[in-house]
Amino acid sequence: MNRHILIGVVAGAALTSVAFTIVNRIKPVAVPSALLEAPATIGAKVPRKILYYRNPMGLDDRSPVPKKDSMGMDYVPVYADEPETATGVRIPTDQLQKFGVRSERVVQRTIARAIRIAATVEADETRLSTVAPKFEGWVTHLYVASTGHLIRRGQPLADVYSPDLESALGDYRVSLAAANATGEADATVRGRFEKLVARGRERLHRWDLTDADIDSALSQPARTRSVMLRAKTDGVVIEKTARVGGRFAVGESLYQVADLSTVWVVGAVFEQDLPDVRVGQSVRVVLVGERDRTRIGKVEFLAPVLKSATRTAELRVRVANPDRTLKPGMFGTLIVDSPEARPALAVPGTAILETGARQLVLVDLGDGRFEPRAVDIGVRGEHYTEITRGLSEGERVVVDGNFLIDSESSLRGLLRAPVQHGGNSREGV
Repeated sequence: MNRHILIGVVAGAALTSVAFTIVNRIKPVAVPSALLEAPATIGAKVPRKILYYRNPMGLDDRSPVPKKDSMGMDYVPVYADEPETATGVRIPTDQLQKFGVRSERVVQRTIARAIRIAATVEADETRLSTVAPKFEGWVTHLYVASTGHLIRRGQPLADVYSPDLESALGDYRVSLAAANATGEADATVRGRFEKLVARGRERLHRWDLTDADIDSALSQPARTRSVMLRAKTDGVVIEKTARVGGRFAVGESLYQVADLSTVWVVGAVFEQDLPDVRVGQSVRVVLVGERDRTRIGKVEFLAPVLKSATRTAELRVRVANPDRTLKPGMFGTLIVDSPEARPALAVPGTAILETGARQLVLVDLGDGRFEPRAVDIGVRGEHYTEITRGLSEGERVVVDGNFLIDSESSLRGLLRAPVQHGGNSREGV
């Protein structure tokens, strides 16, 4: 029995020695940690890493965690694997289409400098008339009692009574009666009375009474005799001081009438723009209330002296106004095209981003990639602006939908960072 136990112990020790030797001779094999840590994720899609969340309306506001803005809109995630360079940004195609982003090639164009001048419509001073009696008196009745009325030449305005006029009418009545009473009397005597009648009537004419006014006044009783004041021209009553029962002095204005069939559009030209403006030049007129209509006028007057405070000279343009739609006090813009036009690299004015200290354009690099580029500008035309530095012919710039790209670039700090000029556009052509 002890013999069998001894044999078992010896055999077990031998097997243990053999196993130990085999294990020591086998080299360990390295196992990938990814297989040890997450064997179940093999072949699965790796989640994208989110850098931050940006404001959905393009405001310069980032958040490290998801949140909503004041309108309840979710902030948009910005991923680490989005293609981006140090000076550019990529916008998804669906966003470009949604915001109507459009680009245009930089090409040579003929540009004429357009001078834009803020202006105001005013009444033509040469077409103003004043109703101011040449005698003193009192207003007894008003036919036109307020300003703004459109009146015609010869239209009654007011009835007035004047002691001086009454005296002149009395003298005329006596002379007329004496002339009629002479009958077949001596021709010399009759001629003297006729001269008195003619002089009396001429005196009344000089007081702006017509023959009809004289005859009407003579037909009235002496105590209630009045004279009618009439409009001298067509126009609009822009000022009225006449009041029923009010006294007026010789030459005092009772009505002022403006003929608005032609008006002035008055502006101020800056000193540096004066060489491109001259009397007789055609000017485009665009009014605030008529943005879809452009009128044509001519420079009638350019002040020979500058205003020292503003360094400007008054410019006056005459514009026809047959439909009376132009009203004094309206605001508008005078556009003067420089007579000198020259070819230059140009982009639409909508492509220029004004940042205050510089001008930028967004260069379209293709595939939704855009790069902000600082540029130097030259002549500003009506629709196109000259680029003197920063772009080369053939490059594409964004002309519509700049808001989306500008907001995205601002969020990533591109428009706040120093932006280098591109190649010199004049030398690169």
